[in-house]
Amino acid sequence: MRRTRNFIIYPILLLGLLFFSCTETVIPGSNQLDIELKDAIKATAALVSGEASLDYYVLPDPSDLDAIPQDWDKNPLNPAKVELGKFLFYDTGIAVDAKFESGKNTYSCATCHIPEAGFRPGTFQGIADGGVGYGIRGENRRRNQDYHPDDMDVQDARALSLLNVAFVKNTFWNGQFGANDANIGTEALWNEENGAITNELGFLAIESQNIEGVHVHRMDINKVMADEFGYTALFDEAFPEYPENERYSQTTLALALSSYLRTLMSNEAPFQKWLKGDYSALSFEEKEGALLFFGKANCSTCHYSENLGSNEFHALGVNDMHQIDGFSSSPDDFRNFGRGGFTELESDMYKFKVPGVYNMKDTPFYFHGSSVRSLEDLVDYFNDGVKENPNVPVEAISPKFKPLDLTVEEKAYLVKFLEYSLRDPNLKRYKPETIGSGLCFPNADLQSQVDLGCY
Repeated sequence: MRRTRNFIIYPILLLGLLFFSCTETVIPGSNQLDIELKDAIKATAALVSGEASLDYYVLPDPSDLDAIPQDWDKNPLNPAKVELGKFLFYDTGIAVDAKFESGKNTYSCATCHIPEAGFRPGTFQGIADGGVGYGIRGENRRRNQDYHPDDMDVQDARALSLLNVAFVKNTFWNGQFGANDANIGTEALWNEENGAITNELGFLAIESQNIEGVHVHRMDINKVMADEFGYTALFDEAFPEYPENERYSQTTLALALSSYLRTLMSNEAPFQKWLKGDYSALSFEEKEGALLFFGKANCSTCHYSENLGSNEFHALGVNDMHQIDGFSSSPDDFRNFGRGGFTELESDMYKFKVPGVYNMKDTPFYFHGSSVRSLEDLVDYFNDGVKENPNVPVEAISPKFKPLDLTVEEKAYLVKFLEYSLRDPNLKRYKPETIGSGLCFPNADLQSQVDLGCY
């Protein structure tokens, strides 16, 4: 009986394989799971871009400047501008406007956007001026004892990752920067003291935020500094259209930083390799997780743009920074109210921007208030679909935030995808070997010098 059953089954399987080979082209190295995943991703891409193509999610090579989204009118990319921005991003020498002398020349943009931490702070709250210490990936940053908490340059919301920020249309958790896209119609707010006044300059979001940011973060440069640090030739090559008396300034500093930031792509993540045809780049578990991301888990209903974020804003009812005792955090800070803190519309209250999800494994702090501390807990939060912040009314919660009914196994698959498939392991390639000022970087306070081994 056993021999007869095998005899019947094998020809049927063979015929099935022959039929399948006639109806579906199987790419070498792929399998049925790859085919299902491709179909799911193409379906999402078609809804977003109108074209069912995997290429929609393929990130450009950082050196292919023409392929990178940019402000073609007011800040077109050029190699000198990107290189200059790379130096300035890490250079502690531009931290010249620190609140107190002990903070001067001790921090940089990379203090709160650390490559090894996925271009996020290494702690739950970024500390620029007013902080000391580094650790290994910025995790030991703490208050400078010369500073009262109110004197520190900290934010009442966790700093977002700068990876793939070129695809972000309106930046900040509330999307307040940039005169374009979501902020069309908000012009009446730009003169208020809400950080969005730079929208009047007409730059795109990244440039607008950095023009504001270099001032807020107490950074500056001038011709004397450019000469001293050896950056003058790069400024001249990067900004030939600016007259010399305007070429070495906070504005060009911000534009150079923005140019560098636009090149920060997580294009070496395993998922990127899979998209380009290397089907061995993802494990079976990661592929199952990706299928959930673009399917049952509903992640791609919000995380659908090229950077796997979007320009949507949703209320998820997560806790704010003041509820976990952040420095200088307050229940009245406008950032606690998300989009509504900027637009002042009741319908926007508690809605926060959908961030990109690459390199989430690099730091264990999630959401604007750093209230969730592991990817497992993050997936559980979305799976349960229950708000944690008692200050957020139930009626404000996004209709997209609801229980997912994932099994234990499915949750583990999804974590694998988020943890490994979307992690670019080589972000150190975006760091310079040295900086012009010759100071320690990304921090130069005494404790950081010890931590970084550059004393």
